[in-house]
Amino acid sequence: MNMSVYLVGGAVRDRLLGLPVIERDWVVVGAVPDDLIKQGYRQVGKDFPVFLHPGTGEEYALARRERKVAAGYHGFAVETGREISLHDDLLRRDLTINAMAMDAAGQLVDPHGGMCDLQHRVLRHVSPAFVEDPLRVLRVARFAARFAGYGFTVAAETMALMRQLSSGGELGHLVPERVWQECIKALSGPSPSVFFSTLKACDALLPLFPELDRLFQVPQSPQHHPEGDCGVHSLLVLDQAARLSDDPVVRFAALVHDLGKGLTSEQLWPSHPGHEQAGVLLLEALALRYRLPHVYRQLALAVMRFHGEVHRALTLDLRALDSLMHGIGAWQSAAYPFEAVLTACKADCRGRTGFEDADYPQAAYLRSAREAGLAIDRQLPARLGYQGEAYGRALGTLRRQALRRWRRELAGFSAASVLR
Repeated sequence: MNMSVYLVGGAVRDRLLGLPVIERDWVVVGAVPDDLIKQGYRQVGKDFPVFLHPGTGEEYALARRERKVAAGYHGFAVETGREISLHDDLLRRDLTINAMAMDAAGQLVDPHGGMCDLQHRVLRHVSPAFVEDPLRVLRVARFAARFAGYGFTVAAETMALMRQLSSGGELGHLVPERVWQECIKALSGPSPSVFFSTLKACDALLPLFPELDRLFQVPQSPQHHPEGDCGVHSLLVLDQAARLSDDPVVRFAALVHDLGKGLTSEQLWPSHPGHEQAGVLLLEALALRYRLPHVYRQLALAVMRFHGEVHRALTLDLRALDSLMHGIGAWQSAAYPFEAVLTACKADCRGRTGFEDADYPQAAYLRSAREAGLAIDRQLPARLGYQGEAYGRALGTLRRQALRRWRRELAGFSAASVLR
């Protein structure tokens, strides 16, 4: 048996970029499943033979060829065997920078010019077979986002193939869980807005995220939004959320907070009255389509419904302030989702051209209000005999009294800084 093992894919790419290698994948050439099983490897995966190393637990895959036999990214027939070469295996990969291998001596195997594209910071498809897998549209967009800070851009010919996939209906064959998985990876990265702007550039945003796509070319008040376009604003807000938080839940909530502006009648442009509530149905549709985890839906709804009131917090009367605080979870003992809502709202404030480093006194104001409201004696109404709804009303009265005392002590907040 003449079996050879190569390090492949992202591990090779990241090593050549001088980045930390988080996980390593290996390709085995000249072997069949029994060869690895006899050496103690454990087979996993149903679609094609992947094995876990008995010592390291790292993944070893047999070299394979793929042939498109049906629609969608599952529609491939996989062929393995001792006759399958390393070049056969690398040919099936998505991008040239992911289609390099390294042998045990550290010798690079690069049949598709991945090193050249790495040096020139280009994301380029390996072969015309790129169009056989619609998931590659999302993967390229994610790599564009991941490596945007290193100057990588998508090759024009690759972007053309991505548009071909977008217009051909293939994206409709992607299962929701897979789309959301790629979205989460992008939201967790350093430049998440690039993921969505790349999808927009290749016409994939409309079929995948129509709620976001409809925001583009919708104007806003130039007084408060010099960037104008609602879609541009949403991506700027996402950029600011990425600056403020590593949490993809916060970033997602910031991205979708203005979905309702896509429903505003053109006769009302550039104003968007009631957009906070109007966007709820759009968000619910998106959450249902991609089966969003509850925490994503919950925070996004809170930010969408209350971001306008958070911006106007310094001008709210006591009853409205108490209601807002309840809506964003301020009266809960845990800081979440309260702090997450404030972070997303601060990103909304800063996600405007010329406001990237603007102060956001509303956050400190609401934190101070929360501290005052939580300092009340929650057991007092019960000791006075209040129960059920009466207890809740009495507790609300105590909070408003505490807020009234608290606000008398404040002198340094100016309503002039409140967003309108």
